[in-house]
Amino acid sequence: MANGGRRRQRAFFGSFTAAGGPGIVTADVDESTGALTVLNSLDGLPDPSYLALAPDGNTLYAVSETAAGAVAAYRVHGDTPEPAGPPVPTGGNGPTHLSVHAGHVLTADYGSGSVTAVPVRADGSLAHAPSGVLRHTGSGPHTLRQQGPHAHQVQPDPSGRWIVSVDLGTDSVRVCTLTGGAPVLHRETALRPGSGPRHLAFHPDGSYAYVVNELTPTVTVCRWEAAEGTLKPLVEAPILPGSPSGDAYPSGIAVSPDGRFVWTATRGEDVLSTFAVEGEGESLRLIGTVPCGGRWPRAITASGGFLYAANERSGDVSWFAVDPDTGLPCRGGSVEVPAASCVVIG
Repeated sequence: MANGGRRRQRAFFGSFTAAGGPGIVTADVDESTGALTVLNSLDGLPDPSYLALAPDGNTLYAVSETAAGAVAAYRVHGDTPEPAGPPVPTGGNGPTHLSVHAGHVLTADYGSGSVTAVPVRADGSLAHAPSGVLRHTGSGPHTLRQQGPHAHQVQPDPSGRWIVSVDLGTDSVRVCTLTGGAPVLHRETALRPGSGPRHLAFHPDGSYAYVVNELTPTVTVCRWEAAEGTLKPLVEAPILPGSPSGDAYPSGIAVSPDGRFVWTATRGEDVLSTFAVEGEGESLRLIGTVPCGGRWPRAITASGGFLYAANERSGDVSWFAVDPDTGLPCRGGSVEVPAASCVVIG
């Protein structure tokens, strides 16, 4: 909407209420500068750590990253989300991510290592129970983090034919179909043992996917064949220019709309890394890193020539203008959001 000559859109932030977060936060976005202005918050759902908007922007969905595990829907009227029914149990615990696909909300349940599908009704609200749950199996060599499966992300591929779920505990990405309302395994692609894949982002042309690894500071470049539903790992690119000085746990990943750049966030080092996409998308070249604007960047989002980082431990969300030539972000400012965990722009 317009106000005083500025164009505005909304941003929604997730946060951890158990760590003092305000719940789901709504903010105004100045599209000309990327600046954020917090408008309100809603605290009825425990630990709404990750959010997703419906394609029409009229409904917001949130996971409840708790042992019980739930997902909830909110109608977006103006700038204020309103509950559209009670939270729905996911049938798995610790959901960390969700997406909207083919009339369902899909959740990645980290604690139980599963993927859940919940039907969406015509008005955007959720059915009372899941229509299917796919439970991952397997483990990895990291004795503390990979004793079993830990689904960390689930999303549709650009063609809309497949679902991909990234599992940190099994060092793999599963390609699935949504059949009869249930996620069904098509094939599983193994990544390097101990890499700990966390999130995946597709190149805009749909031919490549980039997997950010949490247990080693790298990005795995993969060839994606939508016709067959196959993912082929090609090469790993280091996220940092040298050895980390201490903790280094990559978290979020984003690709520019034109496919020229990839960005990652790394907790501990507290930096955003910028990569140039080379060739047709099959290789990444690290350009440089910049401070994330806070501490412990849990997620990043790219929108409208700007990059947004949710900094969990410093309790803020920072925005960055992206240099169109180099892809390097330049911090513009930040707003206070205690225990911030994700940013959704819409």
